[in-house]
Amino acid sequence: MTKPTKSSGDRRGSARDSEPLPDVQEVLTSLKELATEAALAGMARYAIPSDKAFGVAMRDVQALAKRLGRSHELAERLWVTGWYEARLLATYVDDPASVTPEQMDRWCDDFDNWAVCDTVCFALFDRTPHAWSKVEQWAPREEEYTKRAAFALLWGLTVHDKRASDEQFQRALRWVEEAATDERHFVKKAVNMALRATGKRNQALHRAALEVAGRLAASRNPASRWIGKDAQRELSSPAVAGRF
Repeated sequence: MTKPTKSSGDRRGSARDSEPLPDVQEVLTSLKELATEAALAGMARYAIPSDKAFGVAMRDVQALAKRLGRSHELAERLWVTGWYEARLLATYVDDPASVTPEQMDRWCDDFDNWAVCDTVCFALFDRTPHAWSKVEQWAPREEEYTKRAAFALLWGLTVHDKRASDEQFQRALRWVEEAATDERHFVKKAVNMALRATGKRNQALHRAALEVAGRLAASRNPASRWIGKDAQRELSSPAVAGRF
């Protein structure tokens, strides 16, 4: 799972209304020119499907996004192409303020691998005003990548939502505990990371997350037990506990 990064502010310019949108085919051509066989081959090592991918390194996708600037319309056009790198690029050029709940559901329904799911949640969705409502809506869903999105989004919020209250995260810990019985790899990994990230936000949430981890570690369910023990191990480590 890609770790959400702390942002120091987005310095990219916005695409001006008076400027014509870049041609989507030209943008795809730019992505193809950045592709390497090594990057394409390497996707398999990380369980990322490559049947509709060019093989472009993330740093090159991000650099192209900076050159293009913000454009909600371009992001939507890139997304519908279905290309892996085009969807990553769409994430970085979209404007969080323009993202609607309907778009979030539509894109979420298209998630077919963990890398796109996590990138969208960490770099775009968690910066929208609809993020918390989507965590709540998606957490009980059965679809694998929709459920993963709920907890990838929660993980991103632990880093990027500086205004969220402890009560919001404590409520979210209930969703973590409820989802912990899901044994699917890409779900339980996201649930685990959301629990660990919540416990690293501050002292009160560290204590609350450890309580949840303790209950899960004592569970008879294998997925719950793995999530709980792994979270206990990190949250009890000197490196984390020492912060508080």
